[in-house]
Amino acid sequence: MKWVKIISFLGVLAMTAVLFYGFTQGDFFEDGGKLMQNPWGIVSLVDLYTGFILFAVWIVYRESGILPKVLWVLLLMILGFFTASLYMLIAAYQSKGDLMSFVFGTKKDQVLSKYRP
Repeated sequence: MKWVKIISFLGVLAMTAVLFYGFTQGDFFEDGGKLMQNPWGIVSLVDLYTGFILFAVWIVYRESGILPKVLWVLLLMILGFFTASLYMLIAAYQSKGDLMSFVFGTKKDQVLSKYRP
């Protein structure tokens, strides 16, 4: 799990830096408009939101309460992979090195019970 912690921590740092840069140096609506006029900008956004949706599926599966599910997915759609990096970092620490807890979260015991004799 050490590598997951390192990579997700670096993701949090990188995304914090680029989000700060984007919000302080750019104009979200003007620059976003230019992006939508470029075919590769549209491809990039579809690719990005496909990744968000796939990551959101994991979050929704792992979490047990409706409020955490909604909050994490909402943050993911707004702040992107900053949220994904933070979520993975928290999940890695909460799992205490247990890969099954990391992957399945609150569903770990339910998953294991299906495969125990």
